[in-house]
Order: sequence, then C-alpha cells, then structure tokens
Amino acid sequence: MSSKAYHYLLMASGAVCTYVMIKALFFIQIRPVRADVIQGVLVGFGLALAAAQITARLKTSKVNGWSTMYKLSEPGNSMLTRAACALAFPGPVNAPQEAMYWTTSVDGANRELSGKNNYILRFPPGGLPPNDAFWSLTMGDASNRFAENPINRYSVSDRSGLTPNEDGSVDIYIQNAAPPGRESNWLPAPPGGFILWLRVYMPGTIILDGKYDVPPVVEVK
Repeated sequence: MSSKAYHYLLMASGAVCTYVMIKALFFIQIRPVRADVIQGVLVGFGLALAAAQITARLKTSKVNGWSTMYKLSEPGNSMLTRAACALAFPGPVNAPQEAMYWTTSVDGANRELSGKNNYILRFPPGGLPPNDAFWSLTMGDASNRFAENPINRYSVSDRSGLTPNEDGSVDIYIQNAAPPGRESNWLPAPPGGFILWLRVYMPGTIILDGKYDVPPVVEVK
C-alpha cells in the first residue's frame, strides 16, 4: 500500500471511529448485535491503525533528513512495535545486528528531493558507514521503484569503485545528468521526486549504539 493510500485509509478509519463514538454517546437507540459487532471491528481497526502510526512516529529517529528506527525485528518486540516498524520501513527488515536502514525523501534543509536539482552526499574522511559486511545507497522514484537510467545503476556501495577525494572524503553525486569527470561516483536520479535508502549490513558498534549520523544530502547550487 502506498503512503497516500494509507493516509486516506487512516482518515476514513478516523471518520468511522468518530461517527460511531458520537452516535454511541449522544444517541440512545436499540441496535441488533450484528451492528454492534461490525461497529466494534471497524472502531478496533481504526484505533489499531492510529496506535501503530503514533508508535512509528515516537520510535523513529530523524537526523539530517534521514529516518531510522533502532531495535527492529528484535525478539520480544510487541505486536504494536512490529506494526510501527512495518509502517516506517515497509518490506523485509532484519535484526539490527544483521542490517540497519535509513531512508529519506528530503535533503538536509528538509526540501523534497527532485531530479530537477543536483545533490551531493559527502561522507567525511573515515566517515563511511562502519560495517563487517557492506553498505549500499539505493535510488527509488517517488513510488519507491527503480528508475531507468542510461548506465543501469540503481545503487552505489563500497563495492562500486567510488573515487575518494584527496582528503579521504567520499562524494556521491545524486542527479539526473552525469557529472562530468565524476561518473564513478554518480547515482542517477529520475527526473521527478525520488527516495534514498541507505542499508548497512553487519553494522559496527557505533551504529548499533546510535552514535552514527548519516550526512545530509546537500543541494548543489
């Protein structure tokens, strides 16, 4: 389900819950058991959606425009926590010791990412995501699907042969057109809006302890 569809579903559930509660409090009437059961199911469903949404917002950490959640898929997580994780990070999610995830659809200034602009994601010297396996940065269009591009590149990683700067920092060029002379560090973007996913497999202790911040995506003027 897309985020837009989920938003509409949440609004509809809220409207149903509000209607049923007002009707029950202020209008005394005799109803068949079946009607009460149906109303109870609808209200319960709406409240469950609202509770999961609230929990997802409370448990999501957002720094430099990047959103993440810690302790995903850990044994003993409550049903509500699992539902919140599914809302924030749809799709397969591993335990944190196996993988950590960050996602963003905005730059460091909280503006929506768009292929109409050029961006740089700069990892400072020694600032690449620490891990015992690998990391990857994946591009998705506004619907979170791979977008066709002339070099068939949909992600970059520590296995992509990225060229570091003289000081050891690493720039990833996120834009629609190829950056002249920087093609090795280019992550092609679609013409419109897009979403980025950073995945780190077997993350280091600094990540698991919540002490690692992903650098912001910066628009190049």
